[in-house]
Amino acid sequence: MRTLASRKKTGRRHPLASAALLIIGLVAAGGASVAVGSVANAEPATTPHSQLTAADGEAIFRANCASCHGLNAEGTENGVSLIGVGAASVNFQVMTGRMPMAMQGPQALEREPMFTQEQSDAMGDYIASLAPGPDRPSEEMLDTSVVDAEGIASGGALFRINCAMCHNVAGAGGALTEGKFAPPLGGVAPEHIYEAMITGPQNMPVFNDANISPEQKREIIAYLHYLDENPSVGGFDLGNLGPVSEGLFIWIFGLGGIVAITVWLTSKPN
Repeated sequence: MRTLASRKKTGRRHPLASAALLIIGLVAAGGASVAVGSVANAEPATTPHSQLTAADGEAIFRANCASCHGLNAEGTENGVSLIGVGAASVNFQVMTGRMPMAMQGPQALEREPMFTQEQSDAMGDYIASLAPGPDRPSEEMLDTSVVDAEGIASGGALFRINCAMCHNVAGAGGALTEGKFAPPLGGVAPEHIYEAMITGPQNMPVFNDANISPEQKREIIAYLHYLDENPSVGGFDLGNLGPVSEGLFIWIFGLGGIVAITVWLTSKPN
């Protein structure tokens, strides 16, 4: 009793008490951290993106797109109305990274997408629920393996008639007015090519099924993939810019070579 009383008077604790309290505190902090992490990650773990609904798409839209396109996609002075554009337009703009725009300019530029495919699908479902519009193409319409050589040739003819005036005969792209341009089509996903044809993004006209049938659209896609896989049969393509780059090459190297040979021949007697 005397020993206990003396300890209470002096206020001394056992030498291991501080270490024990430190260990208990660390264990408690670690457990709390794990619990908070589990709560924070609970919703993504139990609600995968593949289960996102049109209501989820509306929430994503209002948080990221409504500032330009309006709370109900009705459009504002900074963004067009999206009522009636359909899920195909949403998928094209979002999954090519053109929307949301990185900055205001003559046209939206392609970049890495900011959303997952599931989030884009949810926003597409929401926009499609507002009014009828073009839907995303089916896998059958994107399967170019069924297109034979004759179909590829037909796709090339269709492309030259309907698309080459802007995108170049080889799909290399080209300049338009007011700082706008037709983008190059090399390496573009089949789905995005199809969606661009049925939605007409930015300066591009709409090619609905009455203008170009789904089968013909598939042949155009097959032709563009043929260009990706087959190099120019004429040698150096010089950027596929046609007479511009070819004429410049002749002026610089062709005429330049002739002038150099002429100077060399005239200076040889001296």
